[in-house]
Amino acid sequence: MKGGLMGVPIFFVVSGYLITDLLIQEWEQNGKIDIIGFYIRRMKRLYPALITMLMVTGTYITLFQRNLLTNLGKIIVSNIFYVYNWFEIRMGQSYFDKFATQSPFTHLWSLSIEGQFYLLWPFVILGLLKLVHKNSHRFWIIFAVSLLSAIEMALLFSPGKDPSRLYYGTDTRMFSILIGTSLAFVWPSTKLRAEMPAENRRIINLVGYLSMVILLIFFVTLSGENPFVYHFGMYLFSLVSAVLVAVVAHPGASLNRLFTNPFFSYIGKRSYGIYIYQFPVLTFYEAKINIGEHPILNGIVEILIILIISELSYRLIEQPLKKFDYTNALEEIKDVFMAPKGVPIKKKVSVILALTTVAITLVGSFQSTTVKKASSSDLEKQIIKNNKEVAKKNKQINHKDESNSASSSSSVKEDNINDENLKLSPKQVEQANNLAITAVGDSVLADGSAELQKIFPKMYVDAKVGRQTADAVQILQNSANSNQLADTILVVEGTNGPFVGNEVSDIMKIAGKKRQVYWVNTHVPTRRWEGQVNKDLQKNDKKYKNLHIVDWNSYCKNHPDWFYDDNVHPNPEGVKYYSHLVAKNILK
Repeated sequence: MKGGLMGVPIFFVVSGYLITDLLIQEWEQNGKIDIIGFYIRRMKRLYPALITMLMVTGTYITLFQRNLLTNLGKIIVSNIFYVYNWFEIRMGQSYFDKFATQSPFTHLWSLSIEGQFYLLWPFVILGLLKLVHKNSHRFWIIFAVSLLSAIEMALLFSPGKDPSRLYYGTDTRMFSILIGTSLAFVWPSTKLRAEMPAENRRIINLVGYLSMVILLIFFVTLSGENPFVYHFGMYLFSLVSAVLVAVVAHPGASLNRLFTNPFFSYIGKRSYGIYIYQFPVLTFYEAKINIGEHPILNGIVEILIILIISELSYRLIEQPLKKFDYTNALEEIKDVFMAPKGVPIKKKVSVILALTTVAITLVGSFQSTTVKKASSSDLEKQIIKNNKEVAKKNKQINHKDESNSASSSSSVKEDNINDENLKLSPKQVEQANNLAITAVGDSVLADGSAELQKIFPKMYVDAKVGRQTADAVQILQNSANSNQLADTILVVEGTNGPFVGNEVSDIMKIAGKKRQVYWVNTHVPTRRWEGQVNKDLQKNDKKYKNLHIVDWNSYCKNHPDWFYDDNVHPNPEGVKYYSHLVAKNILK
């Protein structure tokens, strides 16, 4: 779903409302707020599952997935102190890079914002309750601050730039929590009554269902790259979420009965664990399994694993440790080793397992390296370098500078590729030197563009990171309109999502019957659309005689060493095989 990222604002609004409502109740009942008690309750609720997830995940990474060791120690420490969102900002981590090495910790940024909220909010509430005497005034003060947060997000947003700083920042995301907290002052749960006039009940139900429809529209239509999201779209979404929360909180509303049934109550109690464990499960599972081949089956398996782990965590970790007296923790551990005969076997196993995961994670943390700013990755550096080379080459092609074009082809006259089937004959090299090609595609083409232009000096390349197939259609149409479309067309599309509509047919119409179109199929084993994209290409291959599918996916399947960590973009070694496979298909 496009707007899946909009689930976090709902979580923030709900959290802001519930925490503030509880603190107000405590003030009204006791005339004070026990801040230390509040901290202890929060820590007992949140830390057991979080620490367990961090230690178990750290252990798995240290033993089985060492490519994720980077910054492990700092990631764990920043999560323990609830500053991970600022750590991600400082390290230049992008939430929106589809093919960066997926981290099992990425989602924890939101818990850090929550932790910062828990730390500061009791003091803010105390100040408001003591200094401001009307709930309506308290409401407007908080609401005004929430608006300032949204304005900051809108002002800092820059089209074309990665919005991760805005997405992760406490200052630019706090408005959702503040909207929830402001609601608690004008819609306290203790003042809501199930008995209400029939007309009022109809109105509140209508408002509730209407807010659900609006939120669903947001979910379906908005993506994280849409400028509207940052220009008050997320703020509007949070306001509508607050309306829904208000309706659900009212005991007289139909939605209250819907969302307080046993099933939702069961899920709600385990929702924290489900959220905590989802990314580790998805990351580790998809690193081992090609989910693109059977997306539905693998999706079901992943959900089941997450639910099972969450249930075990709830029963064996969260509930028992919620009541545990941590002042005796060291004594309990000492007893396991100093007086083992009197200690139940269950406790022995638990303590030994816990200490083992901590020890292994510490080893991994000391072995981890520190890498700042993901944008300086080898892949991105390679694409930037390729783009510069391609821009020069395209300029030469446009100016028909044949001497410069020919000179650049000398590097392919001696093939240094191990696969004899992919080596180019002298005749094919000569053919490649004189063949005009229009190539359009996404980041995979950008990754291999320089190598392809060494083989095909007259190949004009238009490649862009994140490009969708619909964009390629327009680019090819513009080339055809200006009489610059070559008789041979290379298309590298499908990496960033499934085909929507008739893009393949549209491209074939632009090409006509005389031009030959070579389409490299997609290799995105960590994305669910891989199988669908390649099936659609095979279907169209039978439909059009001048469409030729370059089966890169099958050729590279057993060669993980040909790829960067994302298992999508070929590394320098893989690019040689990629470009030669394309060349052999074109030069048959």
